[in-house]
Amino acid sequence: MVSEAVHVTAAGEQLWVLHGDRFDGVIQCAKWLAHMGDTLYEFTLRLNRHLNRLRGRMGLPYWSLSAYLKHKVKKALNYVTDFETAVAHEARRRGHQGVVCGHIHRAEMRRIDGVLYCNDGDWVESRTALVEHHDGRLELLHWCPAADRSFNEHETLAETA
Repeated sequence: MVSEAVHVTAAGEQLWVLHGDRFDGVIQCAKWLAHMGDTLYEFTLRLNRHLNRLRGRMGLPYWSLSAYLKHKVKKALNYVTDFETAVAHEARRRGHQGVVCGHIHRAEMRRIDGVLYCNDGDWVESRTALVEHHDGRLELLHWCPAADRSFNEHETLAETA
């Protein structure tokens, strides 16, 4: 296991691959706050399981409570944007064309000041994955159960460029 790596796509782009936690000011400066946030996040995930079990009985699609809460809190969004920008700038400083990370669990693929920023999200909250096709094209996949076609979205690098 390594803390970071460089992946060269089939198209020849160098992508810096890392978890991203070192760019998280909360983890670096206030570990107690990070632990409290983790506890609240775990509680939200448990609550979300029960909520979605009930939604399933009502014929409603999967819905992520934690993703909803994150998007509703403006400070959280500003924090996420600052995180993404910091990671992309460090990738450029290191001479890479892009970065692939996780940590904040918000699936995204976009260019930040010319640097490709990819966050693969996760399988629990956003149910997403980042894949590379044989031609080097990257795609963000959103998993969709057969009963829920509304979550069958995906975007490719061509669509975000």
